[in-house]
Amino acid sequence: MLQHIAIVNVIWFLLALCFIIAFFLYKFSLKLPRSLERVFQNLIRYGKTKEDIKRPNWQHLFDVSKRCFYHFYAVSVMWNGLLLLFSLRSVVMSEALPDWLINALWCLTGRPRDAWKELHLSILLLQVLLWIHSFRRLLECLFVSVFSNGVINVVQYAFGLGYYVLLGLTVLSINASLPQSVPGPLFNQLTWHQVIGTLLFIWASLLQNRSLSLLAKMRTDSSGKVETLAHKMPCGGWFNLVSCPHYLAELLIYLAMSVCCGCSSMTWWLVVLYVLCNQALAAQFCHDYYRSKFEMYPRQRKAFIPFVL
Repeated sequence: MLQHIAIVNVIWFLLALCFIIAFFLYKFSLKLPRSLERVFQNLIRYGKTKEDIKRPNWQHLFDVSKRCFYHFYAVSVMWNGLLLLFSLRSVVMSEALPDWLINALWCLTGRPRDAWKELHLSILLLQVLLWIHSFRRLLECLFVSVFSNGVINVVQYAFGLGYYVLLGLTVLSINASLPQSVPGPLFNQLTWHQVIGTLLFIWASLLQNRSLSLLAKMRTDSSGKVETLAHKMPCGGWFNLVSCPHYLAELLIYLAMSVCCGCSSMTWWLVVLYVLCNQALAAQFCHDYYRSKFEMYPRQRKAFIPFVL
């Protein structure tokens, strides 16, 4: 049985498990031994949620400015754009994927080379959506968001750089587990769930952009000039329901991608599980930060999911 468990599934499951454990350790105020607790807090927090914890001086040596977030999306735009190009050449010009890419996918899935001889429309759609998401986030980081002087740990930075590389390979690895494609033109594979998934993706992307724009406007004047880097209490839009609607939108974007492949890929559901755990932890940190900083913070507002969490 173990020989049928794909490495890519193990990777995403372990990542999700790490964040599940971290979430419950934080949520229920469970403490690790003192030295481990400091390292733990330094690794899971970033930005404003890192400001109020006491850290030894040596940890500051491994800080990276949060303004470097755009590096993650720049890497994703280039890498996933390259993978999309390979896929389009495979479909349009009947060229095989590069040997190094097939070897990487074989390592992740254990599936034979023929598994990527024909690519499903769902895979191309996921690649396009992932590239659009990365490109939009890159533009938002460069031209919309107003970052404070917050920092991230160099481990978080390295993970962020590798994350979208793994994600792009994960999208391609799903091709091996999808049902056999319909003969004929590629668009004969178009289904209702791909349309619904794309519509959900567009709506969630708009929600995320709107939420990030509202956060940026709290630091700028009417002309767009930055007035302050201080953290203010967010309000308006979905901020009236949750503290971090942009994190909720991120989850919905990945959920939309699962819908695009018919909700049939266990691998992508593990990715969704990871995103849920990761964003829930980050949202809970922000939520608790706001509640501690602003006395009049709305009690009914949840951290991440309206009326639930």
